[in-house]
Amino acid sequence: MKVEIWSDVVCPWCYIGKRRFEAALARFEHRDQVEVEWKSFELDPTSSGGGTGSYAERLAVKYGTDVPRAQEMLDQMTAAAAVEGLDLRFDLASPANTFDAHQVIHLAGLRGVQDDVKERLLLAYFTQGAAVGDRAELARLAAEAGLDADEVTPALAGQTYAEDVRRDEEQARAFGITGVPFFVIDRAYGVSGAQPADALLQVLDQAWAASHPTLVMAGGTDDAACGPQGCEI
Repeated sequence: MKVEIWSDVVCPWCYIGKRRFEAALARFEHRDQVEVEWKSFELDPTSSGGGTGSYAERLAVKYGTDVPRAQEMLDQMTAAAAVEGLDLRFDLASPANTFDAHQVIHLAGLRGVQDDVKERLLLAYFTQGAAVGDRAELARLAAEAGLDADEVTPALAGQTYAEDVRRDEEQARAFGITGVPFFVIDRAYGVSGAQPADALLQVLDQAWAASHPTLVMAGGTDDAACGPQGCEI
């Protein structure tokens, strides 16, 4: 079974959704047979990494609301994250263009450390206030998660994985994905948003059952059949 997850490293619900998916996967009977791949989705492709004001002020402008209401939204997300063991520090997080971060995640996928790098970038942005749009910072963080910084730096300079990011985003548009996180299971089941672990587990079970059907026995005996030990009489 393959699970593809479209998300962004500056998306709080993506961080929460990652934890909820991990909780669901830990309870999934066939978890050892699940391949997880992180896909690229930019919440704001036009971001230059600049911006002034607090996170709540920027959020208020984005959603056309007032700052108290925006702060209430942040408080709700912070509380939801705390339930999952996450410490969201919106007071430290600053705007960032994440195109290069997604390229690093693609490289990490080729080196077998994609989930580790994804986790490191989420932690860096939401808890440590790291500048995940800065190439030097990305190289440092990626190295902490198992990549070679000497490979990351030239890859970003040459935009080696830019087309991979764009293909992910094109596929997201083809699927009609407009928000993240978005989970796609075996290219047959889609789950939008940071759903509770129970709901994600239910979809995993449903997808597994659909791709691994079991026979329903009809009749009640093994009469008139032959086996390794001979034939029934």
